[in-house]
Amino acid sequence: MAANRPPHNQPPAETDRVAKVLARAGVASRREIERLIEAGRVAVNGTVLTTPAVKIEPGDIVTVDGEVIADAEPTRLFRYHKPVGLLTAHVDPKGRPTVFQALPPGLPRLISIGRLDLNSEGLLLLTNDGGLARQLEMPSNGWIRRYRARAFGSTTQEILDKLKDGVTVEGVHYGAIEAKLDKASGRNVWITVTLSEGKNREVRRVLESIGLKVNRLIRVSYGPFALAEMTSGGVEEVGPRVIRELLSEHIAPANMPKGDKVAFKPFSPGPSRRDPTVAAAARKAAAPKEEVKKVYKAGWAKPKKKVRPAGWKPPEKKPRAERPERSASSAPPRTSAARPPARPTKGGPKRRG
Repeated sequence: MAANRPPHNQPPAETDRVAKVLARAGVASRREIERLIEAGRVAVNGTVLTTPAVKIEPGDIVTVDGEVIADAEPTRLFRYHKPVGLLTAHVDPKGRPTVFQALPPGLPRLISIGRLDLNSEGLLLLTNDGGLARQLEMPSNGWIRRYRARAFGSTTQEILDKLKDGVTVEGVHYGAIEAKLDKASGRNVWITVTLSEGKNREVRRVLESIGLKVNRLIRVSYGPFALAEMTSGGVEEVGPRVIRELLSEHIAPANMPKGDKVAFKPFSPGPSRRDPTVAAAARKAAAPKEEVKKVYKAGWAKPKKKVRPAGWKPPEKKPRAERPERSASSAPPRTSAARPPARPTKGGPKRRG
């Protein structure tokens, strides 16, 4: 906007398009912000925008749905263990629960780096920097996404190796995929899938093209960041020093975080029922306990069961009578006559000569 322009003797201040400013403030990705502008939900200095081709200058007030958007904070990054059943979105028109509704309090406004569908689980990176999110989502950065998939059906490593050349499914071409057959469990197989594109439902569709039906999908890593031992629903902030070391080429110097400490303490809602150790313990506790019958040796008499009449109660134990204490003065003195006789020596008494 044209308000508060600097004098001619001063260099002009840097200006950015509204989509970039809002993405950097963590409102949403640039594409989503363009949709917000088309819906008439974004305004600058009270004027509702109709196009994203608007530059924001110092002093401009930007609002989304009437809420003033504050200046951008230093870049922050979080690891989140997404559970099954949550949609990766801020709001769902169908009213389904979303990732951002399930996050614990105390977090800034965040957007996701990539997505996980409703029935997928595992590592989801969250950030307050929309520009960083866009950079890390692009396949050109070469970041590897690794998944563990459990699928119904059977296959061989030879069939999985053919996916390294890419595959086209229903007119959509998917790039090279590395798939390793880990183990077969009953009528299911476990496969580790590594890829760099991350297209919508890519793992499910590619494995379905070779006759496998994915019934569980876990993202275990995204680039250098791993799920590790995080419990389902857990959130951990990535330290500023790690961000500087791993993401400096994707973050503007003005947005680079400083220091070494994180502002958000790790959050863990407790073990998930999807955790195999927890599930096994629950099944063991719920299983009916079998009565163990005593085995008696042949010829041994079995103990008879005591039959008690109805309403029988064990007799109450009477308290033991206390003996009167004797003082030392009342005790009779011990004399030499009270000594016990001496024991005879071996061989009888000696005779005198």
